[in-house]
Amino acid sequence: MTGTGDLFRLRLDQIINMKHELVRLAGQIDWDWIDNELAPLFSEHGRSGTPTRFMVGLLLLQHIQNLSDEGVCARWVENPHFQYFTVAEFFCHEFPHQRSDLTHCGLVTYNITGTTLKY
Repeated sequence: MTGTGDLFRLRLDQIINMKHELVRLAGQIDWDWIDNELAPLFSEHGRSGTPTRFMVGLLLLQHIQNLSDEGVCARWVENPHFQYFTVAEFFCHEFPHQRSDLTHCGLVTYNITGTTLKY
């Protein structure tokens, strides 16, 4: 959702190459399905969570690019295609969440297609 302070900012989809491999990949992933599959693993109580697409997107980018937790966070700040992949609307100059959230998410073991995944 666009805030009032965003009036003069360009959206990422206006400044990046929409044919870039990460943009195309983002369009092929069923993010709603992933969100619905992971939702039962989290509580509706307590502090608000980090959006599923952001966390799963970072984990995918981390594995695709063979990056550490710190590496994927640093690249996210520098790379508008990384930001678009994780559903950012505008270019961000700072990482928008706690970096430790990625580590906590990576510890989740989840069975997606009959295979147990551990990150």
